Amino acid sequence: MLNIRTGSWGAALGVALLIAGCAGEPRRAGPINEKTLQSVANVRVDPAGAIRMLNAYRAGRGLGPVRLDPLLTAMAQRQADAMAASNNLSHDAAGNFFSRVAAAGLDTVRAGENLGGGYYSTEEAFAGWRSSSEHNANLLMPQATRFGIALAKDPRTQYRTYWAMVVAAEPEKRSEGPGVLMSPLGPVGAGDRR
Repeated sequence: MLNIRTGSWGAALGVALLIAGCAGEPRRAGPINEKTLQSVANVRVDPAGAIRMLNAYRAGRGLGPVRLDPLLTAMAQRQADAMAASNNLSHDAAGNFFSRVAAAGLDTVRAGENLGGGYYSTEEAFAGWRSSSEHNANLLMPQATRFGIALAKDPRTQYRTYWAMVVAAEPEKRSEGPGVLMSPLGPVGAGDRR
């Protein structure tokens, strides 16, 4: 199974991790037969299971819970669909990750994306992400309060199943006054260097 991760380490490190994650020979799918078609057809994302797994994992490490978020789920679904359509496990399949995050009004420093291919259950995807230090960092992002998870399938492609998860903190809120940004630490005005 191949995992790819992007997150708060910055674009340069993200590109280096992306390249490192793609350096090995990818897993090749075998021939398509009725059993393969049925196996792929039976794969489902389990949102309730994902919430339970992720929150139990975070709680065991002293971190707060996250909730399933419709915006992040839609972002993850677009990414998974784009990867399946292009037969390519890449953070750029649906557009540059940092551009997608910014367009959604999220802070690119407090958001991360985990991708995976070839997993046949939500549990397998989580196990793969937990076993990768870079993906695990996204699962355990201290500021995270919400996430979205999605799956796309195409039995004719290299991985057959394409998983995407977006994890993020709450977006900072703008106050009514010009030049004042509401952050979790309180108002931040021009010249304030929190």
